[in-house]
Order: sequence, then C-alpha cells, then structure tokens
Amino acid sequence: MREGLIPTVLGTVVTASGAATLLKSKYKLVGVGVLGFGLAHVILGAIDLIEHR
Repeated sequence: MREGLIPTVLGTVVTASGAATLLKSKYKLVGVGVLGFGLAHVILGAIDLIEHR
C-alpha cells in the first residue's frame, strides 16, 4: 500500500463529516474545527503520496 494513502482517505472522511456538521448543526465552531483537521490530513497525505512516488 502506498505511503500517505491512509491519511488521505481518513482526511477525506473527516472533511466530509466536518462539512456535514457545519451545515446541519448549531455548533458551527466544532464543524469548522473538524473540517480544518480533515483538510490538514488530506494535504499531508497528498504530500506523502507525491513525495514517495
């Protein structure tokens, strides 16, 4: 399995969860935090994928 694939997939799931929380919940700050955490995982995982080609 390619290095960086797991953080990228995990970040995608967390980003989608944060977006859903942001849209449907009254706790907007929590949604923004989860969304940012997920996007950070996607970016770092993508860097690993590109770096270890």
